[in-house]
Amino acid sequence: MRSGKRAKHAAAVPNHVLLPWGGTRDYDANPALRGHFLPVLSLPLTRGVSERTQAGIGKRPINPAFWWVNDNGEEVRWNFQELGSLSKKLANVLTESCGLKKGDRVIVILPAIPEWWLINVACLRTGTVLIPGTIQLTENDLLYRLQTSTAKCIITNDTLAITVDAIAHKCKNLKSKLIVSEKPKEGWGNLRELMKHASDDHSCVKTRHNDTMTIYFTSGTTGSPKMTEHTHSSYGLGLSINGRYWLDLTPSDIMWNTSDTGWAKSAWSSVFSPWSLGACVFAHYMPRFEPTSILKTLSRFPITVFCTAPTAYRMLVLNYKSSYKFKSLKHCVTAGEPINPEVSEQWKKKTGLDIYEGYGQTETIIDENGDILPPKQEGTIGIRVLPNRPLGLFAGYVDEPVRTSSVFRGDFYMTGDRGYMDEDGYIWFIGRSDDIILSSGYRIGPFEVESALAEHPAVLESAVVSSPDQIRGEVVKAFVILKAEYKSHDPEKIKNALQEHVKKTTAPYKYPRKVEFVHELPKTISGKIKRNELRKKEWGKV
Repeated sequence: MRSGKRAKHAAAVPNHVLLPWGGTRDYDANPALRGHFLPVLSLPLTRGVSERTQAGIGKRPINPAFWWVNDNGEEVRWNFQELGSLSKKLANVLTESCGLKKGDRVIVILPAIPEWWLINVACLRTGTVLIPGTIQLTENDLLYRLQTSTAKCIITNDTLAITVDAIAHKCKNLKSKLIVSEKPKEGWGNLRELMKHASDDHSCVKTRHNDTMTIYFTSGTTGSPKMTEHTHSSYGLGLSINGRYWLDLTPSDIMWNTSDTGWAKSAWSSVFSPWSLGACVFAHYMPRFEPTSILKTLSRFPITVFCTAPTAYRMLVLNYKSSYKFKSLKHCVTAGEPINPEVSEQWKKKTGLDIYEGYGQTETIIDENGDILPPKQEGTIGIRVLPNRPLGLFAGYVDEPVRTSSVFRGDFYMTGDRGYMDEDGYIWFIGRSDDIILSSGYRIGPFEVESALAEHPAVLESAVVSSPDQIRGEVVKAFVILKAEYKSHDPEKIKNALQEHVKKTTAPYKYPRKVEFVHELPKTISGKIKRNELRKKEWGKV
């Protein structure tokens, strides 16, 4: 899908680049590497000295490779050389202390602390397969992931170590447990202590482009979470495209992505995309999402590129004050779920910046047989995989060949999203295939109704699903969270006002014939609304 960009600029790639996981690539000696290798630039910084440049290399940006802060005023800054050295130490911990070999799977469940970034690079160096998870996982979530993935090692913190110990006896493949903590714990290796004594002499394991690099468990909006596989090319190389053409990064940029470390978005915008372009990764560790803290950080630090979820942007807009000044911010992006136009407009009005929404690779609209449809005809959004498979596309569902083959039709990968293409080649998103509402012969996407509701001043958040109806088969139902100042109002009057608002804002047949006011909406661990639960609630009444 097309997305806007701030002023386009070319990111210069030096002839010789240093990689934080070891080794170099010489672009003059091997021209075939140009445009096909994922370079991570070595910024010539030394700790505490931000203006220094390295002799013989020429001028480089003054940014570090990694810049981490927390609410207690602590800061960590690493240049690429330091990042490489520390990751070598951690790589030796994985191979020597834990006995891990290439292809072994490592579950990592940590908040946004510096060690999380080191583990990402160390797994690349050792050829071990990284399986990130969010710290919000429950005991059952952890058990399912450990058993399903057959992981040999888990790395976590004090909070979840107790939970792991309670289920470890049920996980026969789990051989090593590492804890990131200031104090020792029986049965666990202390990562920080082990790194103090580890050597920084490490040779990077050789991996092929199609070797598994990372596995993510999907959010599980339908059924149990599935393991999706990415390779050293689909993420390691493929995400350089995101960095250059969507995030619009150069070595002079400082990129802050607020995604949870358990989400795939963290790999996109907190690791590979920025470092592939030599940009600085900024991270602010916050125990919980706090809009005012994010707004203050954007004002205080020289962040140039910012990425957060659509829901977060809505919270930021609601908490924005004119005293906040984002002097360095140039480019704002979002992904994960559709963003309501009202939120984008309010953000632009308050900050002067557009929000550029990312989605997919190169798409077209196809029918159920994989045939391309003409403009303005609704179909499935598909990604062409033949004759050339996009680098960023996942390799498949791990150990599920039937499920993997089911999402391909002819030359296309079926995304499961519905949409249509206009005469200018723009793709318009309608909704997930299983979210589409069929009422009196009309096809209604929940997102367009939710967008209309978002424009009403009483609505904080909403979710739209189908609900059974004896006459129409099914109708639109909206679950609405009201803003605090509207919760004391007459529910029936607000309901009528919302219905009339939607009728005027979009096609009248799309308005929610049923409205239910709720205090919260069911969401996945990654923050997406679980419409399937709301839908089951409605249809379970039949």
